[in-house]
Amino acid sequence: MLDIGQLAFGAALSFSAVGSAFGVGVAGMAAVGAWKKCFVQNKNAPFLLIAFISAPLTQTIYGFLLMNAIKGASIDPLGKLGSGVFGGMAIGFSAFFQGKVGANASDALAETGKGFGNYLLAVGLVETIALFVMVFLIITLG
Repeated sequence: MLDIGQLAFGAALSFSAVGSAFGVGVAGMAAVGAWKKCFVQNKNAPFLLIAFISAPLTQTIYGFLLMNAIKGASIDPLGKLGSGVFGGMAIGFSAFFQGKVGANASDALAETGKGFGNYLLAVGLVETIALFVMVFLIITLG
């Protein structure tokens, strides 16, 4: 018989990783476009855009940590499933929207050459949601 709690492991990691993939993809496409604009205008293309592209990758790690916490939890299978599905989705959405913020930050930095710290702060604030979800669920599963 299938233990539905087992689905929680894959859900926590998979939803987080899907969000990371979308976030990196969105930010990466925008950075490539921003670099192209710089090259066309014979401006230096800022390598710092890599920070915006790579930021959503950390949510996959958060999903992995959540997955391990679910494995070790001694709660009912439905509770594990809910934690894995909804926690993974929340972390994944955070990664996706972090990529969207990173995309806009890439465009702005490439065009103006200014504001890297401000843009990085905005990207980091979106990541805070994923951290909160992971930590609060791990504490709850504890």
